[in-house]
Amino acid sequence: MTQLKSSQSEHASVGRATIGRLFVLEASGNRVLSLNPDGSDRKVIVTDCRIPDGIAVDVEAGHIYWTNMGVPNRNDGSIERADLDGRNRKTIIPQGDTFTPKQLQLDKENGKLYWCDREGMRVMRANLDGSNIETLVDTSHGDPRPGPDATRWCVGIAVDPGRGHFYWTQKGPEKGGLGRLLRANIEIPKGENAANRTDVEVLFDGLPEPIDLELDLKNRLLYWTDRGDPPRGNTVNRASMDADSGTWPAPEILFRHLMEGIGIAIDFKGGRMFITDLAGSVYSARLDGSEKRTLLAAQGNLTGIAYVEIPVGQAF
Repeated sequence: MTQLKSSQSEHASVGRATIGRLFVLEASGNRVLSLNPDGSDRKVIVTDCRIPDGIAVDVEAGHIYWTNMGVPNRNDGSIERADLDGRNRKTIIPQGDTFTPKQLQLDKENGKLYWCDREGMRVMRANLDGSNIETLVDTSHGDPRPGPDATRWCVGIAVDPGRGHFYWTQKGPEKGGLGRLLRANIEIPKGENAANRTDVEVLFDGLPEPIDLELDLKNRLLYWTDRGDPPRGNTVNRASMDADSGTWPAPEILFRHLMEGIGIAIDFKGGRMFITDLAGSVYSARLDGSEKRTLLAAQGNLTGIAYVEIPVGQAF
């Protein structure tokens, strides 16, 4: 990504001018939205989704990917793909292959999509065309799907391909204070499987309701949104990715007073983050939580958000 001086800035990045753009999911209206990073030029680019939640953008290929939660007890979640302008829409993970897909992450280098399956109690991945679906973690402990125990629900996902790790959240029951943030190796240990793998680390437990994740791989920092009760809930949090798990310091709270916080996206070169909540707001702030701004409000129930920089002239 390339730093923007303003939402309308255009400049050369590796010899080509780019412009920043946000993609946001509106679960209540079942739509995919596109807008400038200052909240202007809001466009509806996809309609008739099925409670969209997680979004990832592949600028190079010109694709948007998003998850549809569907109805949790019907095993009818799906993952779709479209062009940046919403055209050429295609289902790549059909209904029946994942219960309630939530946050979605793109590992472009290795050609993989990662997502958490809430009522399916799984962390999953597939190729970018939807082939080769795999379960990396199964937290069900033999429970039937859809899972009745919210402490086993997997929600947020982030991937560190360079070090071979992925991170995920298990949010727990509403206002329960039983949320956890975990890490495991991308490769399941030899002789083990998704249900019995022994390399799972619990980085934080007793969290309000951790939701979506983002990683700052350069500075080795983990960011996440958290629902639940104040003062620790409805916040954006940050912590080191590399601290000793036995003496892990408490997360740093960067942003407070969200109304059921969900999505988070980071503009690393620009040093800012974007956040959504179920009250329909889109916020921005510096990565230390300063310079808070409300970009949009009362936009329905907003879930996933992605920030990308797009070559000038490319349709969106």
